[in-house]
Amino acid sequence: MSYHGVDQMDYMVDDGDVTDSVDGIDEEFYAVDDPNLDDYDMLMKVTDTSAAQARKGKDIQGIPWDRLHITRASYRLTRLEQYRNYENVPSSGETIDKGCKPTEKGGNYFEFFHNTRLVKPTILHFQLRDLVWATSKHDVYLISNYSIMHWSSLFQNSSEVLNFSGQIVPTERNPGTLSEGFTQMQLSTMAVKDRFLVAGGFHGELVSKCLDKPGVSFCTRTTYQENAITNAIEIFDSSSGLRFVTSNNDCGVREYDMERFQLLNHFCFPWPVNHTSVSPDRKLLTVVGDDLDGLLVDSQNGKTVASVVGHLDYSFASAWHPNGMMFATGNQDKTCRVWDLRNLSKPTAILKGNMGAVRSLRFSTDGQFLVVAEPADFVHIYSSKENYEKRQELDFFGEISGVSLSPDDESIYIGLWDRTYASLLQYNRKHTYGYLDSLM
Repeated sequence: MSYHGVDQMDYMVDDGDVTDSVDGIDEEFYAVDDPNLDDYDMLMKVTDTSAAQARKGKDIQGIPWDRLHITRASYRLTRLEQYRNYENVPSSGETIDKGCKPTEKGGNYFEFFHNTRLVKPTILHFQLRDLVWATSKHDVYLISNYSIMHWSSLFQNSSEVLNFSGQIVPTERNPGTLSEGFTQMQLSTMAVKDRFLVAGGFHGELVSKCLDKPGVSFCTRTTYQENAITNAIEIFDSSSGLRFVTSNNDCGVREYDMERFQLLNHFCFPWPVNHTSVSPDRKLLTVVGDDLDGLLVDSQNGKTVASVVGHLDYSFASAWHPNGMMFATGNQDKTCRVWDLRNLSKPTAILKGNMGAVRSLRFSTDGQFLVVAEPADFVHIYSSKENYEKRQELDFFGEISGVSLSPDDESIYIGLWDRTYASLLQYNRKHTYGYLDSLM
């Protein structure tokens, strides 16, 4: 990735914040003594939006469009015209229309359920957006400033899991751990799976915690090189237990076990690695980074098996379909490309975003959907069952800190970073039969 770090946040914030362009929005707009508030508003302290309120016409983010000088539709057009997509290769996103797969909007797979402004997702590095992880349909972990927070949609409350503003010191004596830990670690990325959390930092730091035990299990620094930011982390199951793989700006991919936190593999590449994902059979890695081409790599020895060619800029996301035959890559050229191992000469589909890079990708556990997140305003849900020709478009305003499907595919959570309207959106899977607004 470009080694501009925090300075690039200024680039993003200029046009990426609702309150910069929409005048008159006040976070305290809805006063507690407003006679129009119902009991639910009072209970939720006028911060949240429920599905019932949205059906009655309330904006899902709580933006009072009826009191503003601009309509939502007009502001959407303004955003589409003025939002600046960051590119390492100039104009990479403007020449991509040819070859993109025609897709039909109108898919209706998930429906809005809840938006809470009680939690405030944040972004530190403008290119890294894997900052939201759901471990169940009710439990979500996200980064908020120097903290990793847990949100319970069942109990509608948040709690702090780790605070990195002070000193983080490991409470276990695993081999290779830094006993002194870290002070004021800047969080660049994270991953959560089952009972385990791993966080990465701007200087190659790694911190691991077991969620059902107090304290921190492990602290280490992957490298002491200057340009060592941890760009991505993926936790995965293996025949020997849980492991995790890290992608670093020092051109390295590293694999660790989660029992003793030992380094098992270290592979080096010619360019900074922005994202790595592990195939369902654990035999292959997708490796993407500061290069136009992506790599398929043997997970045992790090040797390149194949390259995938077609993107016009640097990639920051990848994901495997659970069938193990297909995977997707997300790029700053505003496209997601879907590839089939049986024919890697060209992508199966080229899916174009509305206004920005593809920063996050998730396949559903059942393989029916591919969730594609732009840096702001849009998350697209493609039906892989319908050959990616039909999609549902989730539309809102704000920079996306991350998107995550619950393991049972019942919920999608989207973190939104904004000076006024920072929040966590929840959409639930639609079923033919269901209970209206049920939490279960």
